[in-house]
Amino acid sequence: MLIDIHTHASECTGLTRYNGSRYPTLAELIDMLDERGIDKAVLLCSVSPEVRYVLVTPHEVLSMAAQHPDRIIPFCSVDPRMMTNSNKADFRPMLRYFQDRGCKGIGEFIPNIDFDHPLNMNLFAQVEEVGLPLTFHLASTKDHQGQYGCYDDLGLPRLEKVLQTFPKLKLLAHSQVFWSEISADVTLENRSSYPKGPVRPGRAVELLRKYPNLYGDLSAGSGYNAITRDPAFGDAFLDEFADRLLFGTDIANVPQDTPQIAYLQKLRAEGRISPENAEKIAWQNANRLLELGL
Repeated sequence: MLIDIHTHASECTGLTRYNGSRYPTLAELIDMLDERGIDKAVLLCSVSPEVRYVLVTPHEVLSMAAQHPDRIIPFCSVDPRMMTNSNKADFRPMLRYFQDRGCKGIGEFIPNIDFDHPLNMNLFAQVEEVGLPLTFHLASTKDHQGQYGCYDDLGLPRLEKVLQTFPKLKLLAHSQVFWSEISADVTLENRSSYPKGPVRPGRAVELLRKYPNLYGDLSAGSGYNAITRDPAFGDAFLDEFADRLLFGTDIANVPQDTPQIAYLQKLRAEGRISPENAEKIAWQNANRLLELGL
């Protein structure tokens, strides 16, 4: 079985990004899953405005999931500036509303403010109380400099503060800014890219070792680069954190390359990952984390 922890879709085909690309429709996403042998996929929302060409609401995600309940796992999302735009806003009724309707997590969480901003901290406390995992995207800039995602400094101190403050909040880490920190030689200049070469274990590794509520979303070029740039390190990394790493593609375009699948198959065929750990990463961790009951 294969469960994709990170995909996108929208029924809006009339709008595109500046480069002409767009999210797949639900039908296109299902076709892409079929072509890749993916049994189920988490479908994420896009509700924050930064660098969006179209918004995808929880209601839309639930509507798409209802058409393929055996394939699509819905996530909801909120922006911490919603409701009252204050750190006193109560999001619990909204979160429980979507949880009661089948949403298994929150994401993609992308507001371009400090990761430990008071608005985020207020929301994180309530997400922890409700008990949903949250998939976040980190950025290296803020204040209208062309990125989306929560801002953190080099070394990820804001992420660590959140992990410390909310030990029962399960966080799925994603994006270049997180995965470039797999190596200690990451710099301000390359933290938003896909650094190459040998890995000296960095802050991402340290945080995964220190905080059991941190999980690794292996999707997109960022997750793929993290485990392939130094194959020997990548194999050891997958082995050490096999209980908290999750396969994903980050399908967000049509067409789109998804090299993660072939790479995991190669690792298994060459005996570089045990069958047990391969199954954990492929689907069992998602099944446990999202309480799918498979």
